Amino acid sequence: MAASDTQTPGALDGVYVLDLSRILAGPTATQMLGDLGATVIKVENPKTGGDDTRGWGPNYARDHDGQPTDLSAYFMSANRNKQSIAVDLSTDEGQDIIRQLAARADIVIENYKPDGLVKYGLDHATLCKAHPGLVYCSISGFGQVGPNRDQPGYDLMAQGYGGIMSLTGDPDGAPTKVGVGIADVMCGMYATIGILAALRHRDQTGQGQHIDLSLVDAQMAWLINEGCNFLTSGQVPERRGNAHPNIVPYDAFAGSDGHVLVAVGNDAQFVRFCDVIGASELGTDPRFVTNQLRIENRDALIPDLRARLARLTKDDILSRLRGAKVPCGPIHDVAEALGSDQAQARGTVVEVARDDVADGHVRLLANPLKFSATPVRYNRPPPRFGQDTEAVLATLAPQKPQD
Repeated sequence: MAASDTQTPGALDGVYVLDLSRILAGPTATQMLGDLGATVIKVENPKTGGDDTRGWGPNYARDHDGQPTDLSAYFMSANRNKQSIAVDLSTDEGQDIIRQLAARADIVIENYKPDGLVKYGLDHATLCKAHPGLVYCSISGFGQVGPNRDQPGYDLMAQGYGGIMSLTGDPDGAPTKVGVGIADVMCGMYATIGILAALRHRDQTGQGQHIDLSLVDAQMAWLINEGCNFLTSGQVPERRGNAHPNIVPYDAFAGSDGHVLVAVGNDAQFVRFCDVIGASELGTDPRFVTNQLRIENRDALIPDLRARLARLTKDDILSRLRGAKVPCGPIHDVAEALGSDQAQARGTVVEVARDDVADGHVRLLANPLKFSATPVRYNRPPPRFGQDTEAVLATLAPQKPQD
């Protein structure tokens, strides 16, 4: 899928975002805002060569000589539709630049440690006082208050502290993180929602505000049913691999040539499921006729189902279940997922022009939002470090000469 028409109006046209974040949670939020049309100025540290993820290889976009650029695949995953400027916040000049940019900004987002920007006079209290309409979002590992506020915040630690790792992985194996930085990504999504809500409030009242968001808070919030299972029962949820705590059968099952997913959502589906796999007697067995009974008798039912399904091929299982309208599906690897006819029909991969890389474009994961009036735009590829510094600084007021 090619990049969209740059002339198409965006939902956030005219919104100005000053992005002081790095790694993944903050950049996920600001990329979303940029996709929706906001102008995003990404500030990067010249002392470190920019966002840490620029060096998180081994996969990089390569230039026309085949050499790796500073556009790592990791960096590109969260930094399109932004302008990059190199500014040293530890200098008086750098701080003055940020203050000038903040004066025109609708939104500031940062993920420094709590109070990390106070010494520069760029913290939320200082900037929100100077600009009462500013929406200022702070993302940290544990939040601005609490006994762990000064602990570093990385996705792995958030997944461990927030409980999701205790629920992920084989029941007899080690607690396992989700395969991508999901705590960071979901924190970025919560940040986007909070920013847009605060922006609407600002537009109605003229009053900005500070948003305090942490990776751990966000991760605990999306424990969803397992969190509420514990709060309701007092019983600590168990790690079940691919199985579901509240629905049976709902799991990955091995056929004779690989695994498939089966998600039987109600009692009528269970009867049909049993019929088409040649196990009609299980559908009427008093131990299994309701979902609650299937949960109680999980240990008797699941091994029997596994043995029966193991005699069938993946395609046979899927064909039978789809024909009976029983929810099921394949387990794709990433190549199969992104190359699927569904992904092609939905425009899941987008090519964004970048004339300084070998193919003349970079391939990115598309934004999943489909708007009828203000579609997502891909106006800017992920930027090289500091590429827009001169252009952005040229728009600032000239500095007064020193006496």
